[in-house]
Amino acid sequence: MIDGSKYVPYEERTGNESIVYFTRDLSAEGLEKMYNRIKGNLSGKIAVKLHTGEPKGPNIIPRPWVRHLIENQIPEGTIVETNTFYKGARYCTEDHLETLKVNGWTFCPVDIMDSTGTQLLPVKGGKWFENMSVGKTMTDYDSLFVLTHFKGHAMGGFGGSNKNIGIGCACGHIGKKWIHQQENSDDPWSVVQEELMEKISESTKATIDYFGRKVSYVNVLRNMSVSCDCEGVGAAPVVTPNVGILASTDIVAIDQASIDMVFAMKDEDHKDLVERITTRHGLRQLSYMKELGMGNDRYILIDVDNNDARICAKDAIAHVVPFVEDKKISL
Repeated sequence: MIDGSKYVPYEERTGNESIVYFTRDLSAEGLEKMYNRIKGNLSGKIAVKLHTGEPKGPNIIPRPWVRHLIENQIPEGTIVETNTFYKGARYCTEDHLETLKVNGWTFCPVDIMDSTGTQLLPVKGGKWFENMSVGKTMTDYDSLFVLTHFKGHAMGGFGGSNKNIGIGCACGHIGKKWIHQQENSDDPWSVVQEELMEKISESTKATIDYFGRKVSYVNVLRNMSVSCDCEGVGAAPVVTPNVGILASTDIVAIDQASIDMVFAMKDEDHKDLVERITTRHGLRQLSYMKELGMGNDRYILIDVDNNDARICAKDAIAHVVPFVEDKKISL
């Protein structure tokens, strides 16, 4: 098993390259610009997989950005979520619906996919699962747009597109339990490190195999606390600089590029987030997704701000400055 605490430099990777688009424009317009680069695969009834956050969580993707995108580009889109495995404000559907109102997700339909039941999707080639239990209504959709706030995570090390789907589409009280709790264990959080990363990735594979080519990804590298948005107002203070927005049709490439940008920063800028990622062995998410044939960890990084020039991760983060909270944005 590959050690998920070890970062693999780009030059040591092998295989094909995928396209990843990048902009430094952290705004509603920047988000729309990036969506337009990867929307070609999406058609029919589109599910927008978004982490809508715990009540008044400070770091989620700003609601006005998402509203602008949906109203202008995905007017028939539906935000999709599932209930949580941990007990809190999104554990049951009734509380989850109230949290959605508190956080302002009221401008378009929101489908809590496991509110009416669950279903099984096959995990092709998995070593932990033959099937994953997901929300019953997932298969009501034709396409999946994965809109992810990239950040740290208490157990996964980092939360990118893989975590957004693998945890976020697994149903709250069955699928998430399979991922987090070892069989015959009383500890609901007994799965850790490489095993956890592999189980998250297999869950993701079930979902993206179902949608096939009709899935695309955007990662927003902003307000990157070491804490996931599931920690809400209790999240650790943000100390990592804001970077920009990435877009791709390859889940491995977009999460790998996001990681590469974090690791390319100066030590004083990325210390806390890198420590969170490596101590949880979170990089196993990337290597295992590649093993499962979910995408490429090599990519062509396209600088949308500069005539689509090809750049590297170090170029992409050359502009970053110490984090300062943007108090102008209202959730």
